[in-house]
Amino acid sequence: MSLFSAKNRIPLTAPGAVNQSPSVNVDSNLRRWFARNLGLWRSKRQYLFNDNQVFHLDMNLKMETFAEPQAGETRYRFSWWPDESNQHSEAFFARKPWYERSGVMEATLWGHQLQRSRGYLNTDPVRTSLRQVDEHETILESHYQQWDILEHIRLVDQDRYRYRAIYSWENGELVIVEHHHEIRVEDPLPPIQDA
Repeated sequence: MSLFSAKNRIPLTAPGAVNQSPSVNVDSNLRRWFARNLGLWRSKRQYLFNDNQVFHLDMNLKMETFAEPQAGETRYRFSWWPDESNQHSEAFFARKPWYERSGVMEATLWGHQLQRSRGYLNTDPVRTSLRQVDEHETILESHYQQWDILEHIRLVDQDRYRYRAIYSWENGELVIVEHHHEIRVEDPLPPIQDA
């Protein structure tokens, strides 16, 4: 039986288990965990697709915070773009055009939820549920359109490294498994001042 079989799928959350209210009190441990992720990261990625295609890609990720959030407790900006020295990037984006080469996403922390301005696989707003495993690892669960996405992010070695494992189901079938090994390139930048 294939790892990608729909029979192997486990629901990400029980029905009604996710609190939809944005007025949840913020968890200071979760806010601290996000603060530890601020800065510029080089991301070495492996994508495994259910049609047995495997791709490697190097990306850059920048995570910043806003000085004064307009809503919620904390607001962030995520930016991504390919490492131009990677010869695999052109082939990847040509064969998988729904992935954007570069982009910007803003996200607001509301308690144990992150309201994102867009998803990674589309441009619609996304609400992500957050669950901390321990002080170094957080699990993110998102559901939008036909997608269910489970992401584990773990900080390692005094936050110099980060590991991300991402599982994406489309209409109940596991179709993408990603492994991202990330190295901190720059420490956090000063908070963004809104104009």
